[in-house]
Amino acid sequence: MNPIVRWFHQLGSPPTFDRFAARWSRVFYAAALPVLLIGLWQGLFVAPPEQNQHDAFRIIYIHVPSAWMSLFVFALMAAYSAIALIWRIKICEILAMACAPMGAGFTLITLLTGSIWGKGTWGTWWDWDPRMTSELILLFLYLGVIGLYHAIEDRRSAARAAGLLAIIGVGLLPVIRYSVDWWGALHQRQSINVFGENAVRPELIAPLWWMVVATKLWFVGSLLAKARADNIAREAGKAWIGERFGTPAAARHTESRP
Repeated sequence: MNPIVRWFHQLGSPPTFDRFAARWSRVFYAAALPVLLIGLWQGLFVAPPEQNQHDAFRIIYIHVPSAWMSLFVFALMAAYSAIALIWRIKICEILAMACAPMGAGFTLITLLTGSIWGKGTWGTWWDWDPRMTSELILLFLYLGVIGLYHAIEDRRSAARAAGLLAIIGVGLLPVIRYSVDWWGALHQRQSINVFGENAVRPELIAPLWWMVVATKLWFVGSLLAKARADNIAREAGKAWIGERFGTPAAARHTESRP
């Protein structure tokens, strides 16, 4: 077996995943903190005011990374859900469901910062344009996945049902991304691109990339930490839990019962 394939296969084992997540969640958290501080410092104090929006534009250093993450996390949740449904990998179920609350958080931050930005630039807190409305629908989808997962008692059945909703909902992502181009709206067109030219001055873009990297690092650390906690909760009573945490399996099983 290919070493990389074998490594991924072994990572699907709950004990192996626990060791991996315990180590690497701390690494990603530690990496995210300095990158986040650099991004905030440059965005708030180093970047010059924007020509038209002046200092009000600085909210993009929170709004844009959060908006990108809201789409990225949902796509990742759907991918994990598809893998879990096809190959019945428990860890992928756990990872998919761990994505949901963090994705909902990023989406809520996107909507709140967008409203604040809109009030200062457009004169209104909210407009039912395609971009803003579809982003709100994305938040409802995240909440639907979370609610469905917690509504079903059996964890594996719950994860499969919620994962199916995530897979269906992934069709909303291109609508959010291209809604302004397709229908036109109050929301401005894409002015910042990962590849290609940007409509924003280069000295204003640099802090944004720091924030984009910081949110990715923080998300991976949080995903591993939450998935590890969920994995331990699901595996309560197993022998490896007792060996790792110094609690006999039988006692652990007894303690976990109501």
